Amino acid sequence: MKLPGYYSSGEFARMAQVSIRTIRFYDKQNILKPSFVSPAGARFYTDSDFTRLQQILLYKYLGFSLDDIREMTVDDIDSGFLLNSLSLQKKLVQDRIEQMQLVEQAIESTVGELQENKAVNWSRMLELIHLTGMEKSYKTQYLDAGNISARIRLHSEYSVNPLGWFPWIFGHCAALWNASGADTASPYTVLELGCGNGALWTENLPQLPAFVQVTLSDISDGMIRDVRRTIGTEDARFAFQTFDCAEIPAEDHSYDLIIANHVLFYCTDIPKVCEEVRRVMKPGGAFLCSAYGPAHMKEITELVQEFDSRIVLSGEKLYERFGLSNGYQILEKTFRRIETRHYDDAIVLAAAEPLIAYILSCHGNQNQYLPDRYRDFRTFVEKKVKKGFRITKDAGIFLCRDPKA
Repeated sequence: MKLPGYYSSGEFARMAQVSIRTIRFYDKQNILKPSFVSPAGARFYTDSDFTRLQQILLYKYLGFSLDDIREMTVDDIDSGFLLNSLSLQKKLVQDRIEQMQLVEQAIESTVGELQENKAVNWSRMLELIHLTGMEKSYKTQYLDAGNISARIRLHSEYSVNPLGWFPWIFGHCAALWNASGADTASPYTVLELGCGNGALWTENLPQLPAFVQVTLSDISDGMIRDVRRTIGTEDARFAFQTFDCAEIPAEDHSYDLIIANHVLFYCTDIPKVCEEVRRVMKPGGAFLCSAYGPAHMKEITELVQEFDSRIVLSGEKLYERFGLSNGYQILEKTFRRIETRHYDDAIVLAAAEPLIAYILSCHGNQNQYLPDRYRDFRTFVEKKVKKGFRITKDAGIFLCRDPKA
């Protein structure tokens, strides 16, 4: 019996140019389950399954394990999800190409030294071992980029405030450098700690003056590689560095403005980071850091726990480490003048997919419980958002000046 919109196992395998045995293997491994199984046991697949198969085959080609692939793929054909997934896959391929080029150069250099000196250069061999062992970091870097993208998408596409978060932050930065009297002869220097994918700047590039010099930093090499690729090395306004913000590799009084956008609550030693910020801040400079309050996105937590009470979207409440309610008390140990500014906004949506993508991107235990029940969870979320779903935002910034001696 031919079902409209469905493909038999044979048709599906021919479309993808793989064997039926491969399709059955992915089914057995719980990586690609059929959308419909007839009472007689015949398996049928849809275009959504084809999208998932595309992801699986690419990740397999790139060397990921079946366990990695099972975690990294979600069967949803929403166009936004697909575009986001393809964009991240492209970045992953670009990263792998760059890595292979480095491996090729290292091999050529090692071979050249062997031919010339007839001896092994062990430092070159160690470099090769390091380069060929980098694959394990790609999964983490890919998932980090995907998680950030999913969270940004929910905010950027479904927020009530027409002035998005990044333009709002940028506006506060612009007010500082416009009031500084800086120009191209005396540039205004900015350091962003934990820049992530650089959205604060990529969303506002046309408004960035030529006299502003920005150093983008992150602890992740992968994030810095992504943002450097997006902005381009030819833009003289930007520099890129990888380091831990508790140890900033800069001279005292180097920057007019230091930014930590949703970063401090991830830091192991927040007072030490504040001390480093004070050290590298110029006299008359500013430190802009953002934080959440306890009500931020609370409806999402309530939603997932209604579906499964075992799910915890965050292993710790980040706002308790550094948030709108306690951030002032933490910062006043380092700075004399601190202003708190709240961002007035909320999220309203009637689409399930971006909300699900956000939930899967969280740092909690949701991926232990949701993948095996994904279709049930999607149906549950679709019912919840059908008539509109409102999510509270409780966020803002601290603007700190006049560091204590």
